[in-house]
Amino acid sequence: MAAEGGGKEMNEIKTQFTTREGLYKLLSHSEYSRPNRVPFNSQGSNPVKVSFVNVNDQSGNGDRICFNVGRELYFYIYKGVRKAADLSKPIDKRIYKGTQPTCHDFNHLTATADSVSLLVGFSAGQVQLIDPIKKETSKLFNEERLIDKSRVTCVKWVPGSESLFLVAHSSGNMYLYNVEHTCGTTAPHYQLLKQGENFAVHTCKSKSTRNPLLKWTVGEGALNEFAFSPDGKFLACVSQDGFLRVFNFDSVELHGTMKSYFGGLLCVCWSPDGKYIVTGGEDDLVTVWSFVDCRVIARGQGHKSWVSVVAFDPNTTSVEEADPMEFSGSDEDFQELISFGRDRANSTQSRLSKRNSTDSRPVSVTYRFGSVGQDTQLCLWDLTEDILFPHQPLSRTRTHTNVMNATSPPSGSGGLNPGSNGNSITTPSNSIPPPLPRSNSLPHSAVSNTGSKSSVDSAIASGVSKFATLSLHDRKERHDKDHKRNHSMGHISSKSSDKLNLVTKNKTDPAKTLGTPLCPRMEDVPLLEPLICKKIAHERLTVLIFLEDCIVTACQEGFICTWARPGKVGLLSSQNQANSPSGTVV
Repeated sequence: MAAEGGGKEMNEIKTQFTTREGLYKLLSHSEYSRPNRVPFNSQGSNPVKVSFVNVNDQSGNGDRICFNVGRELYFYIYKGVRKAADLSKPIDKRIYKGTQPTCHDFNHLTATADSVSLLVGFSAGQVQLIDPIKKETSKLFNEERLIDKSRVTCVKWVPGSESLFLVAHSSGNMYLYNVEHTCGTTAPHYQLLKQGENFAVHTCKSKSTRNPLLKWTVGEGALNEFAFSPDGKFLACVSQDGFLRVFNFDSVELHGTMKSYFGGLLCVCWSPDGKYIVTGGEDDLVTVWSFVDCRVIARGQGHKSWVSVVAFDPNTTSVEEADPMEFSGSDEDFQELISFGRDRANSTQSRLSKRNSTDSRPVSVTYRFGSVGQDTQLCLWDLTEDILFPHQPLSRTRTHTNVMNATSPPSGSGGLNPGSNGNSITTPSNSIPPPLPRSNSLPHSAVSNTGSKSSVDSAIASGVSKFATLSLHDRKERHDKDHKRNHSMGHISSKSSDKLNLVTKNKTDPAKTLGTPLCPRMEDVPLLEPLICKKIAHERLTVLIFLEDCIVTACQEGFICTWARPGKVGLLSSQNQANSPSGTVV
């Protein structure tokens, strides 16, 4: 399936790559797929997605993996870098008729060795709650498709909750459900709770509490993905209309927006400390947006097609210049620990540095994130302090991400202006009108301006008062995304007849947003180059997940690959090389 890494041919699939941390290696023994290992004919099928959960069993191997391929859904013990995958023994396997699974999410709070709660969204609009350990199906939501008939694009448990979950559809609507409530036998009636620019939130109007508790109508066209902030208080949504919208989830207030360079936005993720959001989409770019300042601070150009998934790597995010793999400092230098849903990641998660806008002592900060795309390429990026804090004197020794200069050729993105240059970062003392108009008039505040933070009690009607009393805890969000290869803005339209009546009719002209803070011109923000950009699959990539000892990717052929981090590859090689049926690790 793969050739050795380091080859010179452009179409050669890489099995290893090197960063400053060392060598990452593909573990052929740890490849998960359908039991027959035959590449899946993905024509017309929904993207392959992967979900993880840790059940904390006594064996020390508590990781479980779920993935969908076509009409099939699989649930395995995930052995990662420790042991070879045994595809002959799935814990659970399901084959669906008339619909396909599109996305899924585990409830990390309730998972045990004997039971897990797994939500599965489907192409026909339903959401199923199953327990693949007990092999039970407990509930089916939107069964009669009375709530929404369009494809489920993203489903996630609300952080800190054992019963609430949020579902997004290609209709552009999101719905908040409670697993304890029914969906009713008739179509729901709604009453307006809150309305803003291109969004509206409704409560379900009924005598008895029923699902959905809330209906969000966001933007125009499909809502492709959403992600909760690490503290669970904010919700970032990306839509086919090209907008990132960030909401305060409790008060249902819009915190900020951003517009893609062109085309729809397909994926979104948060930095581990919640300070930055990265998006990817049909403009072939990754875009970094500051949550505090509500503005674009950088774009990354490296993909040659649509960006499918973006994800931060909490294990390589650094606050110290000397050793990017270590985290140290005094209590004053760090903010409180960000907790992730997977228990195994807690042992390596650090506290990221507080950086006060009035602090005269600069602290070196590097965020690592990755992206995969329909060009079958994996890109890794470093977001460094010269990008984050441009008003500080540059320290190029700390810059691990290359910044493209005027002579850098465009990477083949069809809609980018080859004449626009990313210009290497200039110091703030430059008095000439800069190509990067991110001047000191845009200070970096260390304190998040949360705006209106009224509690849900005052924002939500009595019918959903139980939702108001929740305390939202931190949990790692998954990085799911769902779109078809040939999606374009012309193919997407609102499927709900009443949607235009729910949203304020402020259509945004893309030509009018270009050059504004919503969508800066290419020459107005730093343009990052990837640390690495490697072709790692035959078909478009649909999964990128950073784990403690490996990186997990998946392609539309149905192959889920494990890439051992530097120093971790020996674990599998020494223990299983003799027993593995798949040959040697390359």
